[in-house]
Amino acid sequence: MIEKESETMKMLISGNWVDAANRATIDVTNPYDGKLLETVPNAAKEDVDRAIADAVTAQKQWNRVIVRERAKILRRYLELLTEYRDELARTLTLETGKPIFDSYGEIDSVYMTFESSIEIVKHQYGKTMPMGIEGGYDDDLQVTVHEPLGVIACIVPFNFPAALWAFKAGPALMAGNAIVVKPATSNPLTVLKLMGLLVEAGVTPGAVQCVTGRGSTVGNWISDNPSIAQLNLTGGVEAGKEIARHAAENLTAYKFELGGNDPLIICADCDMDLAVNEAGDKTRNAGQCCSGAKRFIVHESIKDEFVTRLIEERLKTVKEGDLMDLETDFGVLISEAAAKEVEQQVRHTIGQGAKLVYGGIRRGAYYMPTVLDNCTKDMDICKNMEIFGPVFPIFTFQTLDEAIEIAETSDYGLSSGVITNDFQDAMKVAASLRTGMVAVNGSGGFRAQELPFGGGKKMSGNSRECMSSVLEEVTQEKSIIFRYAMKKYHES
Repeated sequence: MIEKESETMKMLISGNWVDAANRATIDVTNPYDGKLLETVPNAAKEDVDRAIADAVTAQKQWNRVIVRERAKILRRYLELLTEYRDELARTLTLETGKPIFDSYGEIDSVYMTFESSIEIVKHQYGKTMPMGIEGGYDDDLQVTVHEPLGVIACIVPFNFPAALWAFKAGPALMAGNAIVVKPATSNPLTVLKLMGLLVEAGVTPGAVQCVTGRGSTVGNWISDNPSIAQLNLTGGVEAGKEIARHAAENLTAYKFELGGNDPLIICADCDMDLAVNEAGDKTRNAGQCCSGAKRFIVHESIKDEFVTRLIEERLKTVKEGDLMDLETDFGVLISEAAAKEVEQQVRHTIGQGAKLVYGGIRRGAYYMPTVLDNCTKDMDICKNMEIFGPVFPIFTFQTLDEAIEIAETSDYGLSSGVITNDFQDAMKVAASLRTGMVAVNGSGGFRAQELPFGGGKKMSGNSRECMSSVLEEVTQEKSIIFRYAMKKYHES
């Protein structure tokens, strides 16, 4: 990797590892044991402005690198990802508190995203408009080409920092954009290392800037800068609103994937094995997933069986322990503060009438998988109180219309799911839910790389981040007209 002057992690600005101009730092701790891992710079405004200014210049240089050469550079990057896979996965586990097997999967997803980005840009075609259909333009050849936007700011969340960084960085770079990345304050180390490897692979150094610091300052400085062509954020609704307010001053484009409170409707005719398995996926990453079931809407006739089997077969069988052990499959939340927030939300829901039937125990950043029964649609947990942890609120319904009404109570519209063997019921749910995705016999946690993902509905954002449509978000279409190009042909 790029050599650093010390063991303390620094920011990456124009190919150099640097401190903040004011030497301010932020501690990065291991949420599992609370120990200090590293310190990183807390960027000053002049650091942010310099990174963006250098990115503007470097983007032009990077875009002049022809597509097949960009592909060669990013293929070298894939080789480096393979070489440093163990180190990257270990760093990811240490700073996030997720089990190492999850971290390996996330680093492997970075590889796949960059590999796919290479291929989709190589096959991004322009269009030729049909001739002779509009009077006055019979001799004009009209075509379109795709161009990069310029400098894209990538604001990365803490829950899947490597994977979600890759979805932003891979297509943007391959399409000829420069990126200015702001990793999550709590766990920026893996993203910093991934960025450094891009420079090592041969990407124009100024085209990959990484500034560290708090979103309330660094994020706003980035959003205020008129040289940013697009702001790409995965984060909370309030963060999205704040960034949008700043972006509006310069009419800066933005793509957001925000919060979610995904419903999972489980019908009376469901395959119970499937229902329990899909619901149990909520323990992944200790429940810190934007998409994934957060409200379990179960037909009253099967609710008791579902709850019993969920607890006995999935929640009691999670394997806790050493996060570096490949057998461990349940870790901790990103911080003790995050776990305390989940704890408070659970208490609040119990205070509104829910019944705690399993879990509810917190130790530091650890929060035990927890089941809350007797939840109702008038509770905050059914509306817009997104619990970012391993909590299973159980709602019941009698009719499918009632289930849909409960599901639609939230202003979020990220993903959703329904478990049923009735095709007509499945189609009714899919047509009725205003969410960006509906999984039939699956949960909202389904995410395939090619499939459009993101809000697109309600308060969950406007991004559709995926390999099949991401180039629409990181490039712009330019029309080129060759006037009278066909005049002699038509005269002959």
